[in-house]
Amino acid sequence: MSIQKPVNIGVIGVGAISAIYLKNLTTVFSGSVAVTALSDLAPGRAEAAAAEYGIPQVLSTDSLIQSDDVDIVLNLTTPQAHFEIARKAVSAGKHVYGEKPLCVTREEAAELLMLADENDVRVGCSPDTVLGAGIQTCRKLIHDGWIGEPIGATAFMLNHGHESWHPDPAFYYKTGGGPMFDMGPYYLSALVQLMGPASRISGSARKTFDTRTVTSEAKYGEVVDVEVPTHVTANIEFISGAIATVITSFDVWGSTLPRIEIYGSEGSMVVPDPNTFGGPVQIRRKGAKEWSEIPLTHDYAENSRGLGVVDMAESIREGAEHRSNAHIAAHVLDIMHGIHDAAASGTYYTPQTTCRQPDPRPLA
Repeated sequence: MSIQKPVNIGVIGVGAISAIYLKNLTTVFSGSVAVTALSDLAPGRAEAAAAEYGIPQVLSTDSLIQSDDVDIVLNLTTPQAHFEIARKAVSAGKHVYGEKPLCVTREEAAELLMLADENDVRVGCSPDTVLGAGIQTCRKLIHDGWIGEPIGATAFMLNHGHESWHPDPAFYYKTGGGPMFDMGPYYLSALVQLMGPASRISGSARKTFDTRTVTSEAKYGEVVDVEVPTHVTANIEFISGAIATVITSFDVWGSTLPRIEIYGSEGSMVVPDPNTFGGPVQIRRKGAKEWSEIPLTHDYAENSRGLGVVDMAESIREGAEHRSNAHIAAHVLDIMHGIHDAAASGTYYTPQTTCRQPDPRPLA
């Protein structure tokens, strides 16, 4: 389904992540899209956000999905609600862009993609940090041969969880949460962006603490039962032949490991934190004694959440493939489940999905 008029966005879920989306969509990206409606399980929260950002309507979830004033449903709910909201939206003939992960299960992702095809609508999914200046600069440097053929990578995300700062952290420790499903999409999406789809996976995982005590102000003292692995390691082989080592953890008090490094036949690259849009990007080529910082080649180095849904809106108008698309998100979801499956079985996992490495964004 193409859209010729201005692309209208309806936002479902006005939680912690919504503020930066609403700020950017109503200011930085206001020439490309318009936010026309909000919905939240707490109507007062949606009404407050509507007043702050000048959004004309606060609707129920079903009313927003059915609204003629909404072309794309931006789904910012918690992971457990991603599939049901997206299913309703695509069934109503609406495009959907969601927060990560795409769904909780691989079966839900497959059904969602099938429904989107049947209804001739698109599905997109964060993270859109991979479209920012940092990762896009790395993409160009690899394409231009600065480090030769990528042969390996490391990716590390280690902290002690979200209960010390997040106002409602329980869902991070339930099915669909954990460090791999929470932060893994940033790291794995960056690796797929830079090196293409995966071909084989091994993994190990553990749950270190059975409960977590919330120390953030809103729910201070609440005890959360942990249902998912909280320290997860993996080796990922890519179709290209590169091999990545990945660690994600909510059990680590401190670490000096880098975020992402890519190792090539002609040099090495330090990739920026994939939870950010900017740099720095560093290269050390064969024979060099020092690392060199490379100027960013692309725009959007600041916090530009919303860039993915805007890219999707513009791609719909132009008839092109949007870059943060559901096929990539479904492949990343498959990889994450595959890591957990490999850890549980003690065997390799072969992904059941694949995707096309997306086109790079144009130079700034």
